[in-house]
Amino acid sequence: MLPEHAPFSPDQRRAIEIALAGLDATQRFWLGGFLSAGSTVAAAPAKAAAPSKLTILYGTESGNSEKLADLSAKEAKKKGFQPAVKNMAEIAPEELAKVENLLVIVSTWGDGEPPETATPFYKQFMGASVPLSKLRYTVCALGDTAYEKFCQTGKDIDAKLEQLGGTRVAPRQDCDVEYEEPYQAWLKSALQAFEPAAGAASIEVVSAPAPAAPAVEYGKKNAFPGELLEKVILNGKGTVKETWHYEISLEGSGLNYEPGDALAVIPVNAPDLVEGILKASRLSGAETVEVKGVGPKILADALREDLDITALSRSVLTKLQALSGSPKLAALLADDAKDQLKDYLWGRWITDAIEDFAPEGLAAAGFATLFRKLPPRLYSIASSPLAHPGEVHLTIASVRYQAHGRTRKGVASTYLADLVKKGDTVPVYTHQNKNFRLPVSGDTPVIMVGPGTGVAPFRSFVEHRGTLGHAGKNWLFFGDQHYTYDFLYQLEWQEHLANGALGKLDVAFSRDQPEKLYVQHRMLAQAKELYAWLQEGAHFYVCGDASRMAHDVHEALLTVVEQQSGQSREAAEAYVDELKKSKRYQRDVY
Repeated sequence: MLPEHAPFSPDQRRAIEIALAGLDATQRFWLGGFLSAGSTVAAAPAKAAAPSKLTILYGTESGNSEKLADLSAKEAKKKGFQPAVKNMAEIAPEELAKVENLLVIVSTWGDGEPPETATPFYKQFMGASVPLSKLRYTVCALGDTAYEKFCQTGKDIDAKLEQLGGTRVAPRQDCDVEYEEPYQAWLKSALQAFEPAAGAASIEVVSAPAPAAPAVEYGKKNAFPGELLEKVILNGKGTVKETWHYEISLEGSGLNYEPGDALAVIPVNAPDLVEGILKASRLSGAETVEVKGVGPKILADALREDLDITALSRSVLTKLQALSGSPKLAALLADDAKDQLKDYLWGRWITDAIEDFAPEGLAAAGFATLFRKLPPRLYSIASSPLAHPGEVHLTIASVRYQAHGRTRKGVASTYLADLVKKGDTVPVYTHQNKNFRLPVSGDTPVIMVGPGTGVAPFRSFVEHRGTLGHAGKNWLFFGDQHYTYDFLYQLEWQEHLANGALGKLDVAFSRDQPEKLYVQHRMLAQAKELYAWLQEGAHFYVCGDASRMAHDVHEALLTVVEQQSGQSREAAEAYVDELKKSKRYQRDVY
């Protein structure tokens, strides 16, 4: 609390006390040192011209585009711009007619789809006819080359801006999962292209040096070696599934997370995968290759630690064709063979393509350029930091399947299941997801739909609200194959029901009766009460499979609203759209 004689007005006092209450001891110490050292702002004499306005428009699924939009605004401000950051979810296409300088940063979700929250803007914009002759713009598109429609959303928006009369001042940048370097290069060229008004007022900030940073700072560029404290199989005997519960230590990492966030796991490739690709390429693994961002390295080590040696895509096949000179592969990559290419890519790995199109093997020189960097895997966090301080929990199904006569497996899920033992360390960092958050008020009801491993963040939600003693009602819809084998965290849910942290639990086990029963069927059976919760202001969350489950749950939600409100389908769609806009309907699907 501030002393009575502090030179602040009552409103200032309240604002400062609220801000300080949210800081931990380390943050207060840093802030105290910074303020006591003094910070002065010296403004150069302002000229007549005002700083150039720059609108930064982003569309995000997991938060990366939003993060880059904020970074872009900071850099633009340093260059003399007056930046304004806008979310596609909160803007109409017509508003772009008032914009002169525009940076667009947008991700592509799945195979060519716009981010969930940006979908309404995207659909309206692609059908818009608003003239943008005064607009100067450039686009940074985020995506994943593992998908055929790589960066499609960014490509579509870039082309539409040009079609509407906008002037592209810098080429579009298409970024793969490792987006930092190409983004930085794009931003530098973009800000140079916009050139803020000559003579704009410039501001120079002069401050005391910041306190020394911690000896080691952990994050995406420097993963923390978290000790695996526990690993437990969650399925019972007789199941066809393999779902693991992992507990990883974050002690000493400085990493923090909130319910709804994800943990990035940096895996290595399994020995049999490395052996298989070396055999197909007719290489020993002892060769030295150049790895981008790493330098020279023994090939076998690079294949194990640095390179994505499984995910097959058009990009990989194009590089393979250049290395192999295969006319057969060239024909498959032709524009009139898109359907054949799609069929070929399904279920195959890079090893298959090397065997098919380079049967005599490949030379070590340039071999490493065939692969992209091995990407981290993001998993929804299944624990509350309040219930499990210093730890993070994950719920992961090991991916194993048969395709084209071979056994396949997920790189990261089987890395944890097969290669990491209790007591070993796992390279990890936390990933913020602002689009999947609990309500601000602890009194707000919450409805959660999470079949299978989609239940992970809801374990975090219920633990967190229970630990805080929030009065808001919590309702979980969970589903899997068999009650006896696949009821993940069954005892925990029963305890939460007993102590009141969980108010309602509806389950659907699809294989326990002749007809398939899924979570969306349970929703429809509980339509009256579900709609009543929504009318009370409940937030609705979905986590899990995007290909079918999320769509079926969405359709069930529309049906519930339509039937219970007694209104038209169009009115129900408008109701659900409003839930999305107000962040009362949030999805974490994959």
